[in-house]
Amino acid sequence: MAAQSSALVFKVHRREPELVRPAKPTPYEVKLLSDIDDQEGLRFHIPVVQFYKHVPSMRGKDPVAVIRRALSETLVPYYPFAGRLREGPNRKLMVECTGEGVLFVEADADVRLTEFGDQLQPPFPCMKELLFDVPGSNAVLHSPLLLIQVTRLKCGSFIFALRLSHCMSDAPGLVQFMSAIGEIARGSHAPSIPPVWERHFLSARSPPRVTHTHREYGQQATIDDNKTMTTMPHKSFFFGCSQLSALRRHAPPHLRQSYSRFEILASCLWKCRTVALRPDPEETMRMICLVSMRGKFSYPPLPIGYYGNTFAFAVAEAPAGELCRNPLGYALDLVRKAKGEVTEEYMKSVADLMALTGRPDFLKTRWTYLVSDVTRAGFETVDFGWGSPVYAGPVPGLANFCIPCKNKKGEDGIVLAISLPTQAMERFVKELESMLKSPPNETKTFTHVMSAL
Repeated sequence: MAAQSSALVFKVHRREPELVRPAKPTPYEVKLLSDIDDQEGLRFHIPVVQFYKHVPSMRGKDPVAVIRRALSETLVPYYPFAGRLREGPNRKLMVECTGEGVLFVEADADVRLTEFGDQLQPPFPCMKELLFDVPGSNAVLHSPLLLIQVTRLKCGSFIFALRLSHCMSDAPGLVQFMSAIGEIARGSHAPSIPPVWERHFLSARSPPRVTHTHREYGQQATIDDNKTMTTMPHKSFFFGCSQLSALRRHAPPHLRQSYSRFEILASCLWKCRTVALRPDPEETMRMICLVSMRGKFSYPPLPIGYYGNTFAFAVAEAPAGELCRNPLGYALDLVRKAKGEVTEEYMKSVADLMALTGRPDFLKTRWTYLVSDVTRAGFETVDFGWGSPVYAGPVPGLANFCIPCKNKKGEDGIVLAISLPTQAMERFVKELESMLKSPPNETKTFTHVMSAL
């Protein structure tokens, strides 16, 4: 079978997929997911890919064997991952801890890491080969919760790819599990951070009470919208210090340094994306960003080691015409206000909403831009004994991710993939380049954009 990444074509040889079970007997029990985990919008599998260089000191050690053994041992404390999701009354999700194991694929590719190019970044057209979709494995219920493929390369480098049932964990929770595999692979007898289940911390109150307006669940996408979103081409953009500084200059002078990198990027791309899509000026454009509440709960505090989902969908809304016509500060204010609404009480209100309304899906329409910041999740720190990965992070799909990355010059920055129709992508690139080049006092008024809408 052939895989292609840009102009790169290579063959991958796989062994039959196997189930890796916990190395020791584990408890049989049924564990309820929290009401933050148990959302319709999280009932899917999210892929991650990590590229590791050959390390001379690891010569003679097989990454497949090392990771397989460490995975089996890690599944002892993390035994819920070896179980299967079941559905109870009112579609309530729970994990039956059966110890059946997770899917593991051993593979070899006749290609060297250098052939992937001097700057690794998504999209990776070869992902179907680097993360084999084992037939029948991608259902939410009664299927393995994890699928892992380790692919050896000709040069001694390897690629670690993983697919997770998102109901089980968010990005930091997944990194905690992957880091535990890494610790055991490097010789530890147990994870340095013991896993904590305790999903009741983020379950609905009794009685449930919705105390906030949740616009993120207010309207459902059409089937055509979802198909369009998942089949559009992706293009990556790298933002180093110079690019981020250029975008920051478009913020109000007295607030420039107060905005985070994520707020600057999310607002800029939301604005450029709206210009590129050319919606009706009165059309409501939405940006949904994921806001993590780890470390922000006061009573009771979320325990260290908790690996469930801990984020909410914050929504910023604006008419397309206003978003295009106003300077960047307009979008920045909306994004910051949306993020600020996500408080401890807001999270409890989300959990109650799930229990009261049948676990609605979050907004997914062509006018909705969903972006998640994983720059602090820690994917780039996961070490199986070969050091840190040269690229690491989730694979973009329905969501767009801010991922820490180095460019070909070795400069640290953030890479973010955007999905748009071809002609809209051309307009997006033009608008973004204009913002990166134009001094703030020469920012366009977008009158040419509005005349085209």
